[in-house]
Amino acid sequence: MSEKLFKSTAIVSSMTFLSRILGFIRDIVIARLFGAGLGTDVFFVAFKIPNFLRRLFAEGAFSQAFIPVLAEYKEKGGGDLKALIASTSGTLAGILFIITAIGVIAAPVIIMLFAPGFIDQPEKLTLAGDLLKITFPYLFFISLTALSGSILNSFGKFAVPAFTPVFLNIALIASAIWLSPYFEQPVTALAWGVFIGGIVQLLFQIPFLMGINQLPKPKWNLKNSGVKKIFKLMIPAMFGVSVSQINLLLDTLLASFLVTGSISWLYYSDRLVEFPLGVFGIALATVILPSLSKKHAAASTIAFSNTIDWALRWVFIIATPAAIGLIYLAEPLLLTLFQYGAFTAEHAYQASLSLMAYGLGLLPFIFIKVLASGYYARQDTKTPVKIGIIAMVVNMVLNIILMLQFAHVGLALATALSAALNAGLLYRGLRKEGVYNPRSGWGRFTLQLLLPNLGLVLMLFWLNPSQAEWLASSGTQRSGQLLGLIAAAATVYFILLHIAGIRIRQLLKPLAATN
Repeated sequence: MSEKLFKSTAIVSSMTFLSRILGFIRDIVIARLFGAGLGTDVFFVAFKIPNFLRRLFAEGAFSQAFIPVLAEYKEKGGGDLKALIASTSGTLAGILFIITAIGVIAAPVIIMLFAPGFIDQPEKLTLAGDLLKITFPYLFFISLTALSGSILNSFGKFAVPAFTPVFLNIALIASAIWLSPYFEQPVTALAWGVFIGGIVQLLFQIPFLMGINQLPKPKWNLKNSGVKKIFKLMIPAMFGVSVSQINLLLDTLLASFLVTGSISWLYYSDRLVEFPLGVFGIALATVILPSLSKKHAAASTIAFSNTIDWALRWVFIIATPAAIGLIYLAEPLLLTLFQYGAFTAEHAYQASLSLMAYGLGLLPFIFIKVLASGYYARQDTKTPVKIGIIAMVVNMVLNIILMLQFAHVGLALATALSAALNAGLLYRGLRKEGVYNPRSGWGRFTLQLLLPNLGLVLMLFWLNPSQAEWLASSGTQRSGQLLGLIAAAATVYFILLHIAGIRIRQLLKPLAATN
């Protein structure tokens, strides 16, 4: 089973990797053409609002509620499955249409709520409202895309949903390069890129749904028992699964009061953290949720616990060096990727400070994804909500305290610290309920990880050029140096991992599945 999970995770990771690479190209294009100023600050707010809601309605609450119920219906078999899919798609589409219409009409008011710092800056406020009217319908299209992706994932078709975000990046890149010259405010082209990307992503998945004979015929039906169950699970999950996104949104809200550029610095640093989080963390959570849901439906408690244990070990192996790399190479990464055109060395430096703070939260961010699956697979959405409330309150307090001292860096640090609290409480809950019981060998495993990670830090300290050398290098030289550092770091890490006695093949062996 673990080998199958690993292969599925590898498929999702490779597709996500491709999407994230295009995402970096997208961000490089945006940085070169628009820099980190008024236009990008406004666009990132206008994009973040529907993107945040997408996390609630799409990858977040909806998927976490829908997949376990879908697994139940698949286990039973019969015609109820298609009725569930049809009723869910029709009801969700109807609700989303209403929300989208309200969002477009009330765009200026929504901007005031999410970026109150713009109120005293009429130019920012007006432009942000105009852009939000264009980007808000993205919520409708991407949420239905997520519905389609959840169905495909439940049928073991992981590659297509993981590849789908590529089209948003392509749409944004094309819009930035070819559409922006035609607008009075060039950044408006990015908003239309979001709109177009949403439509294309939804259309792309339709043939694959037809291929598994699960293309829904939408039907409004709130009375369907499965739909009722999904929405009952979804309402609390809308908060619980998206706490980290709420925290990031609070960062944007507070950053709107800081100097111009703060929102963009947080955006670019968050994008770099999202790379390993998406390529590995979200991919891993995407794969194990259907597996955990199936094990719960089959009442296989030991296999359920072993799957969580397997996932947590992989988080430590992959995410720990990734966090070290993000923190230690923060400024070189930003200089290499974005410091061209309108994006200055000062922008790169300021963004690197928040990247180091966000990097401290990478492990907790991924732990939240994995551990939350242990609750949602059992259709327990209330516990993550309670934990989420605690984490968000702590984040709000830390935001205010740390922002006053460290400006935008304090906002990033508060998010990382509250994520650590969230992950810790999720872990304690699973242990307390007896749902997760760690397999033997964790003490030895932890000690074994010290050697490769210490070796990684020493190697980066030894080989990493000075800031002056990075600044003096050309774009080609920076890229070569960065790729060389990453390749050397990965080689040293995995060699030391082997020397320390951690065998990757051992982690691919089937887990005990007895009940």
